[in-house]
Amino acid sequence: MQIKVLTRHFTLTKALQNYTERRLRFALSSFDDHIRNIIVRLSDINGSRGGAGKRCHIQVVSDGMPDLIIEDTQADLYIAIKNATDCTRRTFQRRIERKQRSFRQAASFNFGFS
Repeated sequence: MQIKVLTRHFTLTKALQNYTERRLRFALSSFDDHIRNIIVRLSDINGSRGGAGKRCHIQVVSDGMPDLIIEDTQADLYIAIKNATDCTRRTFQRRIERKQRSFRQAASFNFGFS
């Protein structure tokens, strides 16, 4: 699983990059066979004005499924990363389960008529 972290309107620190990659690897490691790469875009929407303007945009590129895109915006970028990562894990898990369920249903349907 390749993870690429990009920033907009601020400089990426090593600590923030490590935190982002560690959260994603922990959350999505069980789906490693399904994921081609992950692109994370971190941005400061409000710049120096402050406020809830730190955005984490996660795009998961996988084989056989459309890209998964999750965003979260908070005042603290670390919280936005945590929330977006947790949501990405839950959503990707549901997609995999749905895909496996439809595959099993199709296989049982075809098997009944062979």
